[in-house]
Amino acid sequence: MARRKRTATERLRNAVQALPRHTKEAMLRGIRSGRVITGGYTDGDGGACPMLSAHRNGGRTDMGTFARAWDEFTGTPTGKPREATAREIAMLRHYLERALVDDPGGERSLAEEVREVQEDRRRRAESAAIRSSEDLEDVLSKTYAAAAERRAEQRAEYLLASEPVEETPLGIESGDGGPSIEVRRRT
Repeated sequence: MARRKRTATERLRNAVQALPRHTKEAMLRGIRSGRVITGGYTDGDGGACPMLSAHRNGGRTDMGTFARAWDEFTGTPTGKPREATAREIAMLRHYLERALVDDPGGERSLAEEVREVQEDRRRRAESAAIRSSEDLEDVLSKTYAAAAERRAEQRAEYLLASEPVEETPLGIESGDGGPSIEVRRRT
């Protein structure tokens, strides 16, 4: 089944959801108190992008995904800053407020979530190593290899589902006597 391509609005909403809580709160304070721009970090006249506004209000986070999603949502090319419209700011404020309501108060960043998953994998690998009398590093390498293989399979499934594939017989015999098939991507 083919996946639907995300819209700029969905990408902005997802980027806001991925921000740590303290950054969402700081960004909300920043866009309420200052002039918001798009297409750049600052405009030289006191305007600042939402991420810089968050930094200035204590939400120190480096999130390039948000900046790209914001510029795409506003339709502004990077390097050509302009003041954000009232509608664009209202949408961002709505996404920030909604994300804060949906967040039950957790202060965990994506990096903290990743660290927790890695620690959990390590604990499980230690237990498996003790039970099987294998070396911890061997168990960990097998665990990470299995995870990488699952990610590769998921990526392949996504790619195959997202682009229709057309099979075209070439009329050439393969080495085993059967017909050859060339797979071409539709353009």
